Formats: sequence, C-alpha cells, structure tokens
Amino acid sequence: MKLNINVTEFIFLGLTQDPSRKNILFAIFLFFYIGTLAGNLLIIATIKTSQALGSPMYFFLFYFSLSDTCFSTTVAPRTIADSLLKEASITFNECIIQVFTFHLFGSLEIFILVLVAVDHYVALCKPLHYMTIMSHRVCGVLVAIAWVGSCVHSLVQIFLALSLPFCGPKETDQEFGDLQPLLKLACSDTYVINLLLVSNSGTLCTLSFLMLMVSYVIILYSLRNHSAEGRRKALLTCVSHIIVVILVFLPCIFIYTRPATTFPMDKMISVFYTICTPFLNPLIYTLRNAEVKNAMRKLWNKRILDDK
Repeated sequence: MKLNINVTEFIFLGLTQDPSRKNILFAIFLFFYIGTLAGNLLIIATIKTSQALGSPMYFFLFYFSLSDTCFSTTVAPRTIADSLLKEASITFNECIIQVFTFHLFGSLEIFILVLVAVDHYVALCKPLHYMTIMSHRVCGVLVAIAWVGSCVHSLVQIFLALSLPFCGPKETDQEFGDLQPLLKLACSDTYVINLLLVSNSGTLCTLSFLMLMVSYVIILYSLRNHSAEGRRKALLTCVSHIIVVILVFLPCIFIYTRPATTFPMDKMISVFYTICTPFLNPLIYTLRNAEVKNAMRKLWNKRILDDK
C-alpha cells in the first residue's frame, strides 16, 4: 500500500486550552484512572485466587476486567500527561498504535459482554445442560474467538487509517487518537472510508447491542417460571449487566454509526466512555454482587492474617 503522508504528528486540542482548567482535568482524569486500575485489578486478583468464583460468569468477568483495564490504559495515561502540557502532540506512528489498541480492547469488551449474555441465557433457560454447554473448554474457545475477532476489527481500522492521505492540517479537537477525528484531517474525499468505518465499528456496536437487548428480553421473560428468590437473584445479575451494556454501547453507537460530522458533545462523550465508564464498571459489578464482595472480603482478611 502506497502511503501519502506528509504529516508526522497530530496535535490534540482537547477539552480546553486554559491552563487552570487543564490542571483540574488532570486531577479528575488521574482520580478516575487510579480508581479504574484499583477496581479492575482487585476484581482480577479476587477471581484468580477465589475458588468460589470458578463459574463461567466469573471467567468472563475476569477477561472483561482485564480488557477494561487495558482499554483505559490505551487512552488515560497519555490524556493525563497531556493535561500538563501547553501543546499535546502525538506522532503519526504512535497515533496508529493508539487506534489499534483502543479498538482492540474496546471491541474485546463488546465481545466479552456478548459472552456474558450467552452465559446468563444458558444458566437461566437451559439450567440442566449448563455445565455441559458452558464447560471450561468451551469458555476458553469462546474467549479465544473474541480475541481473534477483536484483532480483525482493529486491523481493519488500521487499514482504513493508513489508506488516508495526510498532507495538511494536523490539529484535531479531541483528547486521543481515533479514526473518526482523523477523517477530518485527511486531504482527500473520505466518504467511502466513512462508510467503511460505519460498516465496521458502527455495525459491530449496533448489532451486538440489539443482540444483547433481545437476549435479555428472552431471559427476563423466562424468569416467570422461576421461584421468587430465583427471580430476585437473576434480576440482580441481569440488571448489573444491562447497566454496563448501556454505559458501553450507547456512547459507541452515537460516535460510530453516523456520518463524519461533529457535535459539541462529542468530546465529552469520548471522555466519558474511555475514562469514566471503565471506572464505573467494577463498581456496578461488585456493589451488586454478593459473591464478589464476599470473595474480596476473604481475600482482604487473608492478606491481613498473612501480614501479622
């Protein structure tokens, strides 16, 4: 592929150029990122060390927390550092790497959420065959397929990015590198590329979201045959997952399923789903899940006893 690239770096204008406001953003972003790392790494350590959390749901939650941590790390550290700089810039190669990793772990999150919904469906609608269908080997294969699908999706994004000629403007009104803002910097007609972007990222987000919503309608409908206690426990689990699905999917659908136009709220939405959502996800899963909280409590008590 012949590249027509005269621009060697891009400049991120971010949310503001005011130094005092940038200092406030630095503190806010740092708080959210530390909280994201602490919450997700605690979930990862708890699931890895607790024998009580050996079910497929927690196997998938382990990979969701891992992808959440990596997804936030592709954006947050650089965004935090850029908040301290007068002019935030990124080289072309670094931007391409950021686009790849951002979409790799972002799409992995989406695929893992689909797998969690599959696990919920089998557990509630096919309980007698649950251990056969959702065996450890099957779960491992499903996660491997999710990784492959994420790599394919990210490579498509890179192919689209490298097919764009950059020979003029290099300032983008964003906090991080993504294909959508890069379209505005290309010095050629991006209509076809934008259609391919929508068909790749937009279709992935929309179809996955619709599949998840349909699956949960079926799951909730099937709960009418369960006991009152069974319905309550299933609803708590499903509600937590549905909240996370909404937090992850709605911003992505808004960003990736429309033409390459800019709205004033785009920057805030991008910051929300890259920095705020990974912070909220572990809170939602742990605060509404008694098993995870009990396992964390045992892990903490064991750590205290070992230190004595």
